[in-house]
Amino acid sequence: MHYILNIETATTVCSVSISQDGNILGYKEIDNGFTHSENLHLFINDLLIDLNISIKQLSAIAISKGPGSYTGLRIGVSAAKGLAYALNIPLISVDTLKIMAYQVSQLNTGYDFFCPMIDARRMEVYTCVYDTQLNSQILTQALIIDSLSIKTFDSFSSICFFGDGMLKCKEVISLLQNAVCIDNIKPSSQYMCALSYEKFLKEAFEDIAYFEPFYLKDFLITSKKTSTN
Repeated sequence: MHYILNIETATTVCSVSISQDGNILGYKEIDNGFTHSENLHLFINDLLIDLNISIKQLSAIAISKGPGSYTGLRIGVSAAKGLAYALNIPLISVDTLKIMAYQVSQLNTGYDFFCPMIDARRMEVYTCVYDTQLNSQILTQALIIDSLSIKTFDSFSSICFFGDGMLKCKEVISLLQNAVCIDNIKPSSQYMCALSYEKFLKEAFEDIAYFEPFYLKDFLITSKKTSTN
């Protein structure tokens, strides 16, 4: 019997779940902007109490590794690494876009390919393409969506697009044939359970000391200009 704590903070959703041998036992989440620092540890503690599970019973910590928000990922990964180190248990990372694709794969949409999109900025999204077996068909990339770049997906018949990045691209996506947009798909720890347990069984663990989130793009820090007299 293996309990895994799953943490998802890659977007505005702050979500935690606990699974037993890949099956979800319970979860807590909120999508109220970037409130991760206020809610994450509270959710973890409440969920353990609700399920009557001791933190020492956990077999591993799983974290949604990105791509996504720099701040959200940093908070989630820091918490996951701290818990894994303190409890001396493995750290597992799961690709955020794959979590979303897994969620849609469970809806029996009838589509052959899944294209999750996470909002980056302006008309840019973090995206990739998976088939129904969750095999990657296009590697994760930061893509500016326009009438030219959308042709990247021309070769995929029967493809569905989803995620908050899709919302701003609907008009351009409509240029594709055999494509559909699915609303209300956000990264959630509910859909990490099977993926994290699969990695647990394969012992596909991260090095706690050196693991970093998959930011995809460099995070730039700018400072206000100051005038000199």
